[in-house]
Amino acid sequence: MVDAELIKQLIELRDKEKREAKDALTLFGIYKELVKDIEEVKEELDDMDEIIIQNNYTDADFKYWVKLGNGKFDVGQGEASDPSVIMNADTETWSGLGSGDIDATSAYMAGDLSIEGNLQDAMAYGEVLDLIRDFIEDLEE
Repeated sequence: MVDAELIKQLIELRDKEKREAKDALTLFGIYKELVKDIEEVKEELDDMDEIIIQNNYTDADFKYWVKLGNGKFDVGQGEASDPSVIMNADTETWSGLGSGDIDATSAYMAGDLSIEGNLQDAMAYGEVLDLIRDFIEDLEE
């Protein structure tokens, strides 16, 4: 059962008028907790080798990483050692990507999101995030 406090935090974050770079850690911290309750995501993470995604803000002094695979989902502030993917975007783009308002492929094609490294890992990361967002949408219905 999903903790009601997590859902409250998600709604507050989503409804926040102006999002800041540090909100990404809050969002991904919530995702980390939600993953424990999402069977489809847990199965996906069990089947994946570990990948590390480095997310950098181009207009703020802020970076965070996400590790997923081998049954785990973790997040932290700063630079990861040896990421398989490095993604760069400004705060507005990251905010839209985090909320699902902006599609990663569209942002990449428009030049608003740069991706360096293993594109298959970037796609796997996107698929896991889509599963989490789908779960959240189902909760809201």
